[in-house]
Amino acid sequence: MAYNLLKGKRGIIFGALDENSIAWKTAERVHAEGGTFVLTNAPIAMRMGQINQLAEKTGSEIIPADATSEEDLNNLVAKATEILGGKLDFVLHSIGMSVNVRKGRAYTDEKYDFTAKGWDVSALSFHKVMQSLYKADAMNQWGSIVALTYMAAQRTFPDYNDMADNKAYLESVARSFGYFFGKEKQVRVNTISQSPTPTTAGQGVKGFGGFIAYADKMSPLGNATAQDCADYTVSLFSDLTKKVTMQNLFHDGGFSNTGVSQEVIERFTEE
Repeated sequence: MAYNLLKGKRGIIFGALDENSIAWKTAERVHAEGGTFVLTNAPIAMRMGQINQLAEKTGSEIIPADATSEEDLNNLVAKATEILGGKLDFVLHSIGMSVNVRKGRAYTDEKYDFTAKGWDVSALSFHKVMQSLYKADAMNQWGSIVALTYMAAQRTFPDYNDMADNKAYLESVARSFGYFFGKEKQVRVNTISQSPTPTTAGQGVKGFGGFIAYADKMSPLGNATAQDCADYTVSLFSDLTKKVTMQNLFHDGGFSNTGVSQEVIERFTEE
């Protein structure tokens, strides 16, 4: 069901890879709510995914951009505002990558060149995106910028590796830049701490199936799906949340506030 929540609003969606990705689901939902946008991803990710199908489905243009490149981001912002016919109302940062995870390096045996690359892609890129938007004065008043994160920023999940550090940094950037964007341009900046979700990127984490099963048993409402997250993101892009900013918003079925569930107790008291 659509409510025209984003009618007339324009934006950029980073990170749509395939139909499993949260960014893909969000793009579909934004389109259904009347929003228009450009899609962007790194050239290598675009070759791996099916972003052209999404662009055709939503009537959107694609602008390739490396989110770690200031030049690419400045070009993206300039072209997006030109294509869409004005300043932006929403931006979704849905980017994350750990070279250490991909290469099977343990947290206690990081290769720091890998660490730096993953941090740049997953976390510092959020600052770079916002700095490009800020300097270009590309956001409308009461616009909304959202990045996706995970609870490993607050609690230890051993196999989440250096991505936990990246997410902690990402959340800090949202608070810090959110102050300046709010004070000077009335733009909201928030992060969504999503349930473990079987996206292409998420499934690269060792033991991810166990993450999902455990979280589902711990969460009173069960895990939030990618589609659920898309719905929630749309609410943050809409005018219904105009005074919500600098928040890390848990979207996890109650997992973050549950000490233990009856299902987990029963699992460990089985004879």
